[in-house]
Amino acid sequence: MSEYVFKDDFLWGGATAANQFEGGFDEGGRGLNLADVLPGGKERLKLLASSGFDFEMDTEKYSYPNHEGIDFYNRYKEDIALFAEMGFKVFRMSIAWSRIFPKGDEMEPNEEGLAFYDRVFDELAKYDIEPLVTIAHYETPLHLIKEYGGWKNRKLVEFFDRYVEAIFTRYQDKVKYWLTFNEINGATHMPLFGLGFSPESEETRLQESFQGLHHQFVASARAVQKGHEIIPESQIGCMLIYAPVYPFNSNPENVMHARKEADLFNFFCGDVQVRGAYPYFIDRYFEENSIQIEMEDGDLETIKNGTVDFISFSYYMSRTDKKEKSAEETGQGNLIGGVKNPFLEASDWGWEIDPVGLRISLNELYGRYQKPLMIVENGLGAYDKVEEDGSIQDDYRIDYLREHIAEMKEAVKDGVDVIGYTSWGCIDLVSASTGEYSKRYGFIYVDKHDDGSGTMERKKKKSFDWYKKVIESNGEDLK
Repeated sequence: MSEYVFKDDFLWGGATAANQFEGGFDEGGRGLNLADVLPGGKERLKLLASSGFDFEMDTEKYSYPNHEGIDFYNRYKEDIALFAEMGFKVFRMSIAWSRIFPKGDEMEPNEEGLAFYDRVFDELAKYDIEPLVTIAHYETPLHLIKEYGGWKNRKLVEFFDRYVEAIFTRYQDKVKYWLTFNEINGATHMPLFGLGFSPESEETRLQESFQGLHHQFVASARAVQKGHEIIPESQIGCMLIYAPVYPFNSNPENVMHARKEADLFNFFCGDVQVRGAYPYFIDRYFEENSIQIEMEDGDLETIKNGTVDFISFSYYMSRTDKKEKSAEETGQGNLIGGVKNPFLEASDWGWEIDPVGLRISLNELYGRYQKPLMIVENGLGAYDKVEEDGSIQDDYRIDYLREHIAEMKEAVKDGVDVIGYTSWGCIDLVSASTGEYSKRYGFIYVDKHDDGSGTMERKKKKSFDWYKKVIESNGEDLK
């Protein structure tokens, strides 16, 4: 038996996404994807919430930092060596769909794209770092969006089938751990990110979004079955954005409201992907919102037979909510809504910091599903300053991570089966929500800035050595 709280084979590491750090958007035969037409800056959030986005680039008006990212495409050996120095056991990354199928609907994959990820996986293997690969991470090929309307269109299931078969076949001896769709339950809030379309109107958003989700449920279930067939030892998980929902007070109306919000946001997609069926509570929601899901014969059986092996999730914040909100309270909560929690402080970007909420989340998920859990995103976006001596004293990040890892330990003591932890943005990258470099998460500083300047030089932050110590001690030394 392990002498530690965490198992001896606990997977410590870091997490990234191709569209936010890979760069090389026009190299190696890669096609354009959604991220390539999302401009940098605060206006990105408005675009994500709006209808009628035309998916065209306007380089005279906007900058597009995702095009360059932090140039992992050309610097992957340097970056992986730094991950190895920290002692990573696992590295979460995504494959850019449009690097494998540039348009998304081709019959044959792009060999240059396949070969690039061969090199990345071989480099990780050199340091005994296990890749954890997200198959679809906000990177729908642009052609599939403009020609087919994104995941509203059933044809994307077929194209996704072809994509997963290509990468499972190619990397069957190199990748064991896979995730299907990143933060799949966020799609109804941000359909542009998750489903690759801009809603025709606010009135049609829910119908279009839940139809797109159904197509992703089918595609995910088929991917799980195909993965188990091609890679018998594979472990394939779902990926949720998770935020426990607290009632604003003990008013039973607010308690019931919080429960309904948690069911819809936290558990709907999990129930489908883990339990293999649409949950009981969704029928009433569909009826009250005039949502009708078009299904093909066999869809529900496919979903039933394609349940995931484990659950992964991102955790950044909790959510506090009440049934009746005043005009002043509306929109004053976190990124995903709600109202302000008077007991919590917030980050520079207004995300409320709630370490205990991570323990609550782990207990809620394990209590509901009894499946192994992996935290694949958790971290603090903050402004980092390079001191005159070249150091980056990010004690605030250390404090944030220390408190969250401590609560993860408590959840393990509670009896929760946690198998891994990958801190988000282990190296600085482009923010998904704002397209900024200045919102930094990493243990490794990258000299790149919102105005496009910078050398791309990598620097270790103070948190680099701290996280190295955490991994070496298997989570016992958090000082």
